[in-house]
Amino acid sequence: MCGIAMIRLLKPLDYYQEKYGSWQYGLQKMYLLMEKQHNRGQEGAGLATVKLDMPAGEEYIWRERVEGKNAIQEIFATINKKMESVSNEVYSDALLSKSELPFAGELYLGHLRYSTTGKSGLSYVHPFLRRHNWKNRTMVLAGNFNLTNVDELFEHLTLKGQHPRDKGDTFLMLESLGFKLDQEVQKEYDKVKQRYSNDILITKKIEEQLDIASFIRKSERRWDGGYVICGMLGHGDSFVFRDPKGIRTAFYYANDEIVVTASERPVIQTAMNVKEEDIHELKAGEAMIIKKNGEIRFETIRTADEELTPCSFERIYFSRGSDLDIYKERKQLGASLAEPILKAIGNDIENSVFSFIPNTAEVAFYGMKDGIKAATKKDIRVEKVLIKDIKLRTFISSNNERNDLATHVYDVTYGSIRRGKVDNLIAIDDSIVRGTTLKQSILKILNRLEPKKIVIASSSPQIRYPDYYGIDMSRMNEFCAFRAAIALLKETGRQDIIDDVYAKSKAQEHLPKEEVINYVTEIYKPFTEEEISRKIAQMLTPADVDCPVELVYQTIEGLHDACPNHKGDWYFSGNYPTPGGTRMVNQAYINYYEGDDK
Repeated sequence: MCGIAMIRLLKPLDYYQEKYGSWQYGLQKMYLLMEKQHNRGQEGAGLATVKLDMPAGEEYIWRERVEGKNAIQEIFATINKKMESVSNEVYSDALLSKSELPFAGELYLGHLRYSTTGKSGLSYVHPFLRRHNWKNRTMVLAGNFNLTNVDELFEHLTLKGQHPRDKGDTFLMLESLGFKLDQEVQKEYDKVKQRYSNDILITKKIEEQLDIASFIRKSERRWDGGYVICGMLGHGDSFVFRDPKGIRTAFYYANDEIVVTASERPVIQTAMNVKEEDIHELKAGEAMIIKKNGEIRFETIRTADEELTPCSFERIYFSRGSDLDIYKERKQLGASLAEPILKAIGNDIENSVFSFIPNTAEVAFYGMKDGIKAATKKDIRVEKVLIKDIKLRTFISSNNERNDLATHVYDVTYGSIRRGKVDNLIAIDDSIVRGTTLKQSILKILNRLEPKKIVIASSSPQIRYPDYYGIDMSRMNEFCAFRAAIALLKETGRQDIIDDVYAKSKAQEHLPKEEVINYVTEIYKPFTEEEISRKIAQMLTPADVDCPVELVYQTIEGLHDACPNHKGDWYFSGNYPTPGGTRMVNQAYINYYEGDDK
């Protein structure tokens, strides 16, 4: 779920100096694009710049990477400090600034890191850089992705005689694309060499004719996963491409001055002050290629699947709610919970207080409020019961930090409901993944208000399976729904199902990924959603909470009704969109059963 931002300025820097009063026009837009996507990663950030037509002997590519949640500010503080070190004569002159200042360039690539591998360190922060003595073989890469077949890619590269320095998917993507880029440049060289003898002219012709789509296509065909990849070549070409399932998202805006790409639409709307209809979504399986001369091309990298599966968790949780469509979808998700919530409180509107768990569930709360009023023709009592004290999302914190953070993230508004077990208290959340925050914080502090009953509603369905395309949910026993189903199987004397699923999974451990079947779905089949919800509530309710607790979940049907264009639901349904995902859930269950915490 990383955030990406790419800018290509289509005019010389002095154009922006004259029109906007500063050659930093592109740099300022990049800051906005990155800051407005801070929600997509707090582990680090990076920024790279490519300068066009720099003289030999002068650096043409610059990169700055920083770890930590304040990485964006640190990067731009470093850039500003370097600007302050030059004279006003240089700073106010676009051409002199380009010559003397690192980040005065025409191409920018920014990245917000949110890791899913558990690996940390500056070497894992994007953008990645592959240097070469020829600019057309130098590449900067950043993306929002997770590959599910890194073992296959690693083997392929090593059999070619390469020596990848890491098995991480980013490293393998960079080496894979770089390998095919080298071949593409060599192919162009062999063709051009037959017509020209001047090496400088030959290099120029290679850069003009280099088929970007071709080298991407030859590398990407081996990938299994969800991805949006942005790249810049040293001579000035740039590209962004999207996986054929459309799992990860990318949006772009272009006019005669600038081309902008980002992970979310409203980010571009805000940064560029344009209307939503001016922004376009990159098609699944498609690449947008911007040649050095500013020509924009769209080419199919891999034919898009007939059934696209864009990630629905983008809509429920990760993306900014300021997008028009996402705002409507989240309201609909809340509205569709009205009936089960009313059932949970016995239609007792008069003695119920409704609230939400800040901050991402607020829009769904408004939808829930409208849905209940439409069903009952009554206004409901609304209070801001919970307050989020710490601006840190435990969902994307490391495992060893999460439990401690969960205890302190929220506080309660005392007096927001009537004491003495008079009022039901209903709070809507966007998702319940592990249940850590509910058990260690939310239910305990809500109980301080002495409610008659606590109802927690989730605007997403029960999360039952790991995600392998960008969200840090990879172990089976992390999911409260899975733990509840296992507990129910054991309580009802069905240990044989647990064992049988393991035997079936183990039997296909060494099969090609295309032949693997997701047998983990059989863990849930004996029980209704309501039975599993009741068990989750029982498991998550702390011993010192002295009122009934009930959980109400969104249905998968309700999810699809609210988000009809984002059918990616594998973490709810187990229907993985690629073979690699199915193989990995198979391995996750084997690891769980064998007590391996990989």
